[in-house]
Amino acid sequence: MNVPSPLDVRPLDLAEDATATAVHRIGRAAYAVEAELIGFDGIPALRESLVRMREQPLHWLGAVARDGAIAGFLAWQEEPDGSACIDRLCVSPAWFRRGAASLLLRHLLSEVLPARTVTVTTGAANTPALTLYTRLGFGRGPDFSPVPGLTMASFTRAAEAGAP
Repeated sequence: MNVPSPLDVRPLDLAEDATATAVHRIGRAAYAVEAELIGFDGIPALRESLVRMREQPLHWLGAVARDGAIAGFLAWQEEPDGSACIDRLCVSPAWFRRGAASLLLRHLLSEVLPARTVTVTTGAANTPALTLYTRLGFGRGPDFSPVPGLTMASFTRAAEAGAP
């Protein structure tokens, strides 16, 4: 028996002050946890201002609870070659391990971008993210170090065969 999710996925409009503020707060909380996991506190989004976050040329999806609270979000950008790059996937610590990240990622891959190749990077020591991306069909590419002390893992998921 399938139990309905307590979350719905919907587009987020960061022009709405309350939405942008909630996304910014959740992002900071989630990136603080990731910084601890990977042993690196220089994650750019961790120090990003609300204004700067809203200026990013990203598309935003939210996992929204029945009471309207945002549990997590995913943002991506379109690439010139037609692929998409996930820029951020953040879940409020209150919603950790309750399926919000999986829900967002599955929705993006099956409903929004099924015919597109999707890439993402995460800290190579972020075991929960590595597990999530692998479980949802992403292949791991080469690791790289953008700055000393930080190793990033890259992932790619090819477009679904036969997708329109």
